Amino acid sequence: MDIPDCFQWRIDKLRRATADAGASLYLADHGELMGWLTGYQGTETMYRAVLIPVVGPIWAVVRKLDAPQVISQSWLHNVIGFDDWADPIMEVANSVIARNFGSAKILTDSASYSFTAHMLSRLSAELPDATFVFNPGLSDKIRAVKDASEIDTLRQSSIIADQSMERLRSEICVGMTSRDAGSIAASSYMKFGGDDGQVGRICLGRGSTGFLHAVLDDVPLREGDVLHAELVPKVQGYSSRLMRPIAIGKVLPKSEAITNALIYHQDQQISAMISGQVAADVDAVLRNGLIKDGVREVYENVSGYMLGLYGRTPRSSDFSHVFLPNSDWTLQSGMVFHMYTSAEGIGISETVLVTDQGGYRLTQTPRQILVSGPQT
Repeated sequence: MDIPDCFQWRIDKLRRATADAGASLYLADHGELMGWLTGYQGTETMYRAVLIPVVGPIWAVVRKLDAPQVISQSWLHNVIGFDDWADPIMEVANSVIARNFGSAKILTDSASYSFTAHMLSRLSAELPDATFVFNPGLSDKIRAVKDASEIDTLRQSSIIADQSMERLRSEICVGMTSRDAGSIAASSYMKFGGDDGQVGRICLGRGSTGFLHAVLDDVPLREGDVLHAELVPKVQGYSSRLMRPIAIGKVLPKSEAITNALIYHQDQQISAMISGQVAADVDAVLRNGLIKDGVREVYENVSGYMLGLYGRTPRSSDFSHVFLPNSDWTLQSGMVFHMYTSAEGIGISETVLVTDQGGYRLTQTPRQILVSGPQT
């Protein structure tokens, strides 16, 4: 079986982690890890798994309806498909036994959304001679540093974010609503080559931070309002993110001043995103600076979180690596983050790649408050 180099590197990395844990088989049921290893991103409608031995062929057990998609979307052709009336857990267990791993040590991620307490109980009952070994969070940690192929895909999604933001800025106007803005953003993702039309948070910018998680509404925008636009396009499941305030018709002095202050401190933070730096120190550059200058009285949320492959899971953001005052992990070249900050209804963010020289913005939209309508 010929495995593309980028996937072989990932598989080798997982196999080393499995061997280090004293196990001989890894059970991958975390959707994003499965996509990272094979290229196939399936749903969790029915239980499914990819099984990676330390030595030997890799195989997948999926719903028969999905088997052709695994083969067409990935390098993996060793696929077992089960009927909809079959017991998926038993199918996985039977495949393990058939390949002589029934009494093996099996490593898995106990923090995977798919690996519930019920799942462990069932698999343990079906594989009574096996020993399960757990590495909670491994599915996210092992994917933290992006390879060249992943970074290239994130560049593509960042370009779509920039293109979509410019289209939104140019078309939104007085009398339109945040729902109209969402429609422009969604159609832009599709127009420019994104996976789908799922938009981020687009709403009237108001309050300190609550607007960051507001929803679309039908309230007409007025001149002087600020539209908060968070764009989250995906390419092959890889999501870039970009926030900008868009002033409707004209920029009010207060909005411009807050925007400039946020950008100033975030620029310092991005410059500090050097491989080897501790995340808490990078976080402090922004957090402490904004509080010291009186832009924020308190700062209770993260200032950045991990970007990369986003599967069909309950979470909309990857908080496996975040920037907080108590974040003791170390930045590495090849990590990619959504760095964001906000105050008084203004939100600014970028998709940022960590390098040995500092953070590099993959999103390239002008760092300023944008003004709606045709540019003069």
